[in-house]
Amino acid sequence: MNCTNKLLKALNEDINLKQDEWTIERTYYSIGCYKPKKWIANVVPSELLSRGIKQAVESIVTLSESGIFYKNFPDNIETPDYGDCWGRCANYIEINNRAIAQMTGDRTCCGNISCIKLLPAIPPSAKSWANCLIISQIFPNIYGDSYNKGSFEENSIYGIKLNAGYSDNVIDYSIADKISPEEQLCAFNDLAHFRGIKTGFRTVISADQIKVAYPDKDDETFSWCNPEHVELYINECVKLMNLGFESMFIDSAKHIGGYDCEHYTGVGDLPEYPQMQYILNEIRQRSGKTTICFAGEKSSDDFERYRNMGLNAGTDYITGDDFYQVRELSEKLKYNRIYAPGVEIENDNYEGGITYEQRLNRINTALFAFFHASDKLPSFMQTNDIFPLRYDTNTHHIMMTNPSYSQDGTPQSHWENLFAKDDGRYYNHKVAELFAHALCL
Repeated sequence: MNCTNKLLKALNEDINLKQDEWTIERTYYSIGCYKPKKWIANVVPSELLSRGIKQAVESIVTLSESGIFYKNFPDNIETPDYGDCWGRCANYIEINNRAIAQMTGDRTCCGNISCIKLLPAIPPSAKSWANCLIISQIFPNIYGDSYNKGSFEENSIYGIKLNAGYSDNVIDYSIADKISPEEQLCAFNDLAHFRGIKTGFRTVISADQIKVAYPDKDDETFSWCNPEHVELYINECVKLMNLGFESMFIDSAKHIGGYDCEHYTGVGDLPEYPQMQYILNEIRQRSGKTTICFAGEKSSDDFERYRNMGLNAGTDYITGDDFYQVRELSEKLKYNRIYAPGVEIENDNYEGGITYEQRLNRINTALFAFFHASDKLPSFMQTNDIFPLRYDTNTHHIMMTNPSYSQDGTPQSHWENLFAKDDGRYYNHKVAELFAHALCL
């Protein structure tokens, strides 16, 4: 039985699917394709997150790009094929799966299921380049995993624990006897690939932000000088690639090997440059996948440094504020087919200040600032760029803390109050209009 059907059964749903009228009424279509690409827009996230898991799967199947409706979810799902270096041109959209998880009282769980429910509203990949969904949390965080706390109590997503499975914030452990955590992640990847979307995960490399868990002794602080720790790091990443992920977003990648460390804000040592080359090569080699792409936080104009490290894309090199400047950069780098710096709409350190209009302008630049679609630069967006957050929070805040915005202790209330409402809905519609014109390029 495939993992999607196994997830449905574990949640006491049957596996016979029917077309979802709610989805049909809210479907947006790409403009200019022989077979239009489809997704849901003009929505706020609570409308999707409050639906049942079977409704989410039926919504995903209803949006089938082929036009074929599958009464049972297919067994064999292939990742969208954009070649081995697809990450060089991709749009990376990071979704904070912890923030959209189910928050009941002071507990957090099931962020993976919430991501599945959000998939219908993520635009699919374009004709010439992929959209890649990066999930913010995969490993347990070391500051209070599975708990939400006050809005200013530290519960950072940037501190992770290895050798301890996957985060309680993400996995539904109440059904782990029916479907394993690994199978739950496989179901997410299969459903995303069915939608025509690539997937990846965020990880950190600052040694003091990583703990290694052991069943018979206290946790250890990670060390890049400890071969056992390095081997564990590689194998944890390989496991995830074997579950269907094809991309890894590497926090603080610019500073690997001691580069530009006067601007380094992480805590602890970083891997040496040759060491990171070895690690990324081993992840590709051990997983047996040639299509794995690595995106690194920040870039400089020493593009060969990042390409030779094994990266395919880098953030925070240029914003989308100036369309013509980005188009000129695209033209300048069109022969660099393995690595390119990216157009940034918003990063994980964003603390506010970008208007809706500026954000839409940046997305427009990211999607259209080129002479040929094949020369498009990669771009980087956050949840906030697709579904605007409420006014008194921001992307970095919900990375550093894990507050519930529920007014009655229920997940539904948290989802309703985490995001902007009427203006957020209209903004989501405007983003969809941009993607509608881009997906057939």
